[in-house]
Amino acid sequence: LQHEQESVQKRTFTKWINTHLAKRNPPMLVNDLFEDIKDGVMLISLLEVLSGQKLPCEQGRQLKRIHWVANIGTALKFLEGRRSIYRGSPIKLVNINSTDIADGRPSIVLGLVWTIILYFQIEELTSNLPQLQSLSGSASSVESVVSSETASPPSKRKVVTKVQGSARKALLKWIQYTAAKQVGIEIKDFGQSWRSGIAFLSVIHAIRPDLVDMEKVKGRSNRENLEEAFTLAEVELGIPKLLDPEDVDVDKPDEKSIMTYVAQFLKYYPDPHHTVADVQENDVSFSNQLIMREELVLRDLKVWAEQFERDIARAQVAETSLQEKYQSFKHFRIQYEVKRKQIELVTRSLRKDGKLSLDQAIVKQAWDRVSSRVNSSAFYTQRVCVCVCVCIYVCVCVYIYIYIYIYKRRVYARV
Repeated sequence: LQHEQESVQKRTFTKWINTHLAKRNPPMLVNDLFEDIKDGVMLISLLEVLSGQKLPCEQGRQLKRIHWVANIGTALKFLEGRRSIYRGSPIKLVNINSTDIADGRPSIVLGLVWTIILYFQIEELTSNLPQLQSLSGSASSVESVVSSETASPPSKRKVVTKVQGSARKALLKWIQYTAAKQVGIEIKDFGQSWRSGIAFLSVIHAIRPDLVDMEKVKGRSNRENLEEAFTLAEVELGIPKLLDPEDVDVDKPDEKSIMTYVAQFLKYYPDPHHTVADVQENDVSFSNQLIMREELVLRDLKVWAEQFERDIARAQVAETSLQEKYQSFKHFRIQYEVKRKQIELVTRSLRKDGKLSLDQAIVKQAWDRVSSRVNSSAFYTQRVCVCVCVCIYVCVCVYIYIYIYIYKRRVYARV
């Protein structure tokens, strides 16, 4: 069970990290969390994106372990210098040290990433819920403690992160007041309460009532509800799909992974200072908020598309190896496909005459330029690969010919 939860956390945390590293210039991509975090470069890059600050970092292809440990040490020192929004006291990183991260120890790495998520996402977003703060206790929301196996060897050690009070309670209260109460369901925790998928759909319903028919979902299977919830959240709200149905439809869903995913919805709630009932009392205000949110989404997509186009252009002219060019194109392609559905949906005309709004037209033009770049990048990469393959083939043929020629000369000389 512990191994299964670690696997779910690894997948969820990796996706969460990648959504933030995609904002970096140039973007970065984590493939294997436990391996890619070892040199500390991606860890520092993540903290830079989240904090908006620049941190010192040792970089290069020939980094040695001493550089890895130094980078990780910089990241840990930066974290310990931050203060919990609720407590006001510094974040404590107990039983998390540079060498364990450099060794890629799963429990230590997951404990560190969870602390970052808890501080930079869950605490910051729930702190914008003033009507719930009075409900939360004074206990620390970020407190890493040593498990009962403190004296055991590093390979046996485990980071246990207590989530008490403020952040967790505030997030749960927000769900209970804005989502569960409106559709008549009970959400007690971030585990079993979410297995059926109805809780996720109730959150989406609280944000966009037009997207979900809550009467129909109760007669469907867990997998169907979960699949629909994650797809709707990604396509309609732009919320990254950090979880898969099989991660949640289990006897004991992982609470940390669910909290990481659910906290993302706070950014899309129409007004964090009011409950859904308050918002629905004023349909005009609610409609205006939807329009404003749509405009913000379109603007964000326009900025993303323009930056993405510039990044591809730079990558195409950069003097890098063929393997690096291929990896770069592969990363761009992934980012392109992730955004495709969202952009196709927001650029659909809702008017009777079929025309797009000005913002929609601007985003569509930017997307068309990106598509052109991606396709030309694909052609360029394929052309380079073909040229290299041809060169290799010719070289091999020449080598074989020379070898046979020399071999025959030696045979004739002996005769």
